[in-house]
Amino acid sequence: MDDPGQATQVLKRDGLGRVELVPGDPALVRRVACGGSVPASRLVAQVLLARERRALECLQGLDAVPVLMGEQSRACGLRTYLAGQPLHRATALPRDFFELLEQLVGRLHERGVCHNDLHKEQNILVLENGRPALIDFQLASVHPRRAGRSFHSRCGDDLRHVHKHRLRYERRGRPKTEQERARGTQRRRSPLAAVWRRTGKPLYNFVTRCILRTRDGEERRPSSGPWPTWTAPLGRD
Repeated sequence: MDDPGQATQVLKRDGLGRVELVPGDPALVRRVACGGSVPASRLVAQVLLARERRALECLQGLDAVPVLMGEQSRACGLRTYLAGQPLHRATALPRDFFELLEQLVGRLHERGVCHNDLHKEQNILVLENGRPALIDFQLASVHPRRAGRSFHSRCGDDLRHVHKHRLRYERRGRPKTEQERARGTQRRRSPLAAVWRRTGKPLYNFVTRCILRTRDGEERRPSSGPWPTWTAPLGRD
């Protein structure tokens, strides 16, 4: 592995720190929780970094998520770089992409991890082989017992966001069949998500966009397209 002391590219910079691409074999991503000019932003960044680290520790050995590498500190963490395109930039998708994505999210849940940030298309990658991967686990939650209302509610919200992306990309509009109506009913916003949307999300958006000045959640494929072409299904691994 090459010396990770020098980054070749800054992938993201905001009021919480920066994300850097580090050369080597394998290539690495370095998240630096240095904060910014806003008081306490460094502390917030370190809390989010620790949250991501805990989730990734629970997911070690699982394909299609970053792998922790090297020594981790409160202010800096290394993980493997996953080569691919975020969903909103993908030019082609296998026909079973969203089935594979749902299976991947299910494997997270089997380990007691909920992503909690899958409404963002940039957190869903299309790897070079066409399969889905997930990144940015800063808001992820770990539920060791895999039980309780909070865990099941968050699992449902993860899958609801996958379902919304699927409907949008397949451009199906409202469900038409009885089976699709039932599926849509099952994936309505949970009470916890409804409370978050009405109270927590406005505060979160104010803090991230107005105070920390992070451009959160703006990367989304325009409704006018261009939309990806569909290719042959890949099937399970």
